[in-house]
Amino acid sequence: MLDSPHSGSRYPEDFGHACPQDWLRATEDSYVDEIFAAAPALGAPLLCAQFPRCYIDANRAEDDIDPKLLDRPMPHARPTARSQMGVGLIRRIYKQSDPRPIYDRRLTAREVEGRIARCYRPYHAALKALLDATFEDFGAVFHLNCHSMPGNSGTWSADGKGLADMVLGDRDGSTCDAGFTAHARASLEAMGYRVAVNNPYKGVEIIRRYGRPRKNRHSLQLEIHRGLYMDEASRLKTPGFAKLQKDMGQLVSQLIDYTRKNSLDLAAD
Repeated sequence: MLDSPHSGSRYPEDFGHACPQDWLRATEDSYVDEIFAAAPALGAPLLCAQFPRCYIDANRAEDDIDPKLLDRPMPHARPTARSQMGVGLIRRIYKQSDPRPIYDRRLTAREVEGRIARCYRPYHAALKALLDATFEDFGAVFHLNCHSMPGNSGTWSADGKGLADMVLGDRDGSTCDAGFTAHARASLEAMGYRVAVNNPYKGVEIIRRYGRPRKNRHSLQLEIHRGLYMDEASRLKTPGFAKLQKDMGQLVSQLIDYTRKNSLDLAAD
C-alpha cells in the first residue's frame, strides 16, 4: 500500500495564518497523490491527506510540539530538534532556510488538540487500518511512503555522479527488508533515474512507526525531485509530469511483483 501525507491542499478556515498562502503552498508535496494515482487499479491502496502539512504534519510525532508556538505549555509536549527549529508537528516558520513566521500570534492548546483530533489521528487510524488489513490478508505488508523534495535539495545520487532524482529512505535498514529497498532502487535506475539511499532523507515518523521488518511489516520512504514534474515557482505541472506518472505506475507494478515473489519467503524467515 501507499500513502501521501503531504500532498493535501485544502486549507481549513480556522488556520489563522498571517503569511500569504502562496508561502504555504510551497511546503506541499504538490501532485504526489496524482503521480501515484494508478496504484489502486493495480491492487495497492493509496491513502492521501487532504489537509496541508503546514496546518499539521502527519509525518511528525504527535507530541513533537514547539513550545514557542504555544500561548501556554502543554504538559505532554515532547519537542524534538525539528520543532525547536520551528518545523515540528505544527510549523511556526515557513522553512529553516527562510524562517519567516507563519503566525502573528501564539496558538492555544485547544487549537493544537483540535488539529490533532480532526486531522492527525484520523489519518494515522486510516493508515494503520490499511496496513493491518493488508497484513491480515497476506501475512506481510509492504508500504511506500510518498513525498517530493525541492529542487535545491542538492542531493547526490548513490553513484556520486550527479544530483539525485529520487531518494529512498529506510532509516538505515531498520524499517524495511533490504531486498525491497534494493528492488525499488534497481527499478528506478532501470528507468533512467538517479537514486540516493538514506542520504539525506532517511524517513521520519510514519515509516519509523509502522516499519517492523522482523514482523514482516515493511515501510519505505520515497522522495521525488520536484523539478522532474513541476515548475516550483508557478506550481504548475511541466511536460515531465505525464512521463513521471507513467513511470511511477510501473514502479508500483514492479514492487507488487516483488511482494508476490518474496512475501512468503520473508514470512518463513
